[in-house]
Amino acid sequence: MVEPYPAFTPVHLLTGFLGSGKTTLLRRLLTDPAMKNTAVLINEFGEIGLDHHLLERIDETMVLLQSGCLCCTVRGELAEALRDLHAKRERGLVPAFDRVVIESTGLADPFPVLSTLKSDPVLRHHFRTSSTITTVDAVNAITQCNGHGEFSRQVSIADHIVLTKTDLASSTQAVSARAAIRGLNPDAPIHIAIDDRLDLQGLLDDGGSKNLFRCDEPLVTDDRIHIGNIRSFVLEADATIDWTAFGIWLTMLLNRHGDRILRVKGILNIGGESLPVAIHGVQYLVHPPTHMQSWPTGDRRSAIVFIVDGIDPALIIRSFHAFNALGVGGRAVTQLEKV
Repeated sequence: MVEPYPAFTPVHLLTGFLGSGKTTLLRRLLTDPAMKNTAVLINEFGEIGLDHHLLERIDETMVLLQSGCLCCTVRGELAEALRDLHAKRERGLVPAFDRVVIESTGLADPFPVLSTLKSDPVLRHHFRTSSTITTVDAVNAITQCNGHGEFSRQVSIADHIVLTKTDLASSTQAVSARAAIRGLNPDAPIHIAIDDRLDLQGLLDDGGSKNLFRCDEPLVTDDRIHIGNIRSFVLEADATIDWTAFGIWLTMLLNRHGDRILRVKGILNIGGESLPVAIHGVQYLVHPPTHMQSWPTGDRRSAIVFIVDGIDPALIIRSFHAFNALGVGGRAVTQLEKV
């Protein structure tokens, strides 16, 4: 008998600062027929706030929405809520959902939510982290960016960024919001919320091989833009990479500095492989590497994007060379402060 849901159910995180439009985007996602087999966890909200979708109550915490999605409010530990969801699915007490979307509170650092899946011994055998979607308010982005560290971390780890309220923002505010985003995250696609062509299903793509790991927009160096101690840079290597040495290096690097390496994402030219290998990690969490079907461009150099908090990029590239991860005669360089 075919299992009605994935062996490792993908978990998507919907985050963003207070008032940035997370719930509005979630409502829009729930209107998509492709979302009908989705479980939605709304973290630390007193009300589910989706009453117009309500069809029937399953128990004191869970409701079934008209879209077919299962929705519940998390009032305690997230791990407990996910374990409960999984147990009820196993017993046939809830619909057989094939993905989970977590809407986090606007003041949350997203990393503890993601780390829950790896640290819990039950969850890591049934769930896997997938894409992170961050909403950014175009009107208030600069104020939030300058005054709240949570904003910086929410944007830094995003696989997709949805820019909201562009219809209310001035041209100066919209340009400044994009600059702030790119100062924190140089390569995540920026989507416009009011765009009728917004690909809702595309937001739920895994944050790995489907992105090109390089921003398609022009990047301009501007030393005036700094978001606290958070900075981004790209490590590029012109020779093939030794996969074993690279794996040891990255494991030790994240074990030592994972709390300050907010995001690492890249395409590698591995010795003995004709096609690239994609890597993607958030702090201590690293997704399984993905063997891509083709090179995105004619450039065969390895490129690794780092977003770090208070680490000198020179230290990272020095340690990279120390592990002899490059082929004979190869060298790695960094492109600093991409904004």
